[in-house]
Amino acid sequence: MSFDDFGFDPRLLAGIRAMGYTTPTPIQAKAIPPVMQGQDVMGLAQTGTGKTAVFGLPILQRLLGGPRGVVRALVVAPTRELAQQIHDHLEALGARTGLRSATFYGGVNINPQIQKLRAGVEIAVGCPGRLLDHIQRRTLDLSRVEVLVIDEADRMFDMGFLPDVRKIIRSTPAQRQTLMFSATMPADIRQLAQEVLRRPVTVQIGHAAPADTVSHALYPVPQHLKTPLLLALLRRLGAGSVLVFTRTKHRARRVGQQLVKAGFAATSLQGNLAQRRRQAALDGFRSGKFQILVATDIAARGIDVSSISHVINYDMPDTADAYTHRIGRTGRAAKTGDAFTFVTSEDADMVRVIERVLGGRLERRTLEGFDYRAPAPARNTEFARGPLPPAHRSGGRPGRRAAPRK
Repeated sequence: MSFDDFGFDPRLLAGIRAMGYTTPTPIQAKAIPPVMQGQDVMGLAQTGTGKTAVFGLPILQRLLGGPRGVVRALVVAPTRELAQQIHDHLEALGARTGLRSATFYGGVNINPQIQKLRAGVEIAVGCPGRLLDHIQRRTLDLSRVEVLVIDEADRMFDMGFLPDVRKIIRSTPAQRQTLMFSATMPADIRQLAQEVLRRPVTVQIGHAAPADTVSHALYPVPQHLKTPLLLALLRRLGAGSVLVFTRTKHRARRVGQQLVKAGFAATSLQGNLAQRRRQAALDGFRSGKFQILVATDIAARGIDVSSISHVINYDMPDTADAYTHRIGRTGRAAKTGDAFTFVTSEDADMVRVIERVLGGRLERRTLEGFDYRAPAPARNTEFARGPLPPAHRSGGRPGRRAAPRK
């Protein structure tokens, strides 16, 4: 199957070719036809499977006909990064169509957004809070929306946005096409789907687990040696883009600083950064200016970098779903990737949960030459320096299998 088989306008096919798309992904092959037919769709798929094109291409095709300068399609996303990513994809795919998209999220001045709405756009992509701001100010009119997309619905639930999403939905026409996408299906999302979707076609690709293009390994380590282990591990990985996840904003910033001090091309991404600095960090990571990005879970849904070779969980995530979303940043677009997770004795329960989701015991590894017995310093134990082994490079799966515990 090729994208020519969907019957897209030549202007869209030009955008598809410019984006480098050749063969549709499984979810694109299964979901684009019912979306093109105007049916409501519930898409269940892992991150990195090509969902943006599933709704983006049919929306652009639909909007080629009809009025211009009014909002006819609305995409609701949980984070600024994901909203911007969707907007960028829509602009690239529709570059020859004359259709206009704009983003609406907080943390930036609202006035330029109001100006864009006054100038006229056909597609609005935004986060719930700022979209509601515009609705309440009467600067955003959703009365002519034909297609509503709720992307990453489970993440929206995790972040407490479902009440806002419901308010936004009530501002759209009852007669519309609604598309919902989610990596997992908790009870609240199932209830929302029943409320807003009419006789939906359900398209499920894979299961609520990381893609099978990702290999997984655990690195048991005392808390005070996490940073030294990270430095030693990175020195052995060599080339490749690496995404490091921490639990807190403070830790993301501090670990990023430690990496820069150690000579790595690294940056950090966390919620305290101004939007301009967040975008600079993302752009630098995408372009290769930064080899390593240290981030909190804010980045788990908003980074679309197909070349990420490794995801390292400096801190164990709080839920199995969060693990799935983090790991979904590698092994994308049919490429392979590695997921390494640092675990302490406090993480035993979550390890068991993740292993149940993955359907098997995860490999435990130790890094040869690393001193796991180094004592914690009297101060600043979280970011202890610790001993570092000699720097050298090996393959993408460093370390050796840990001896089984008796």
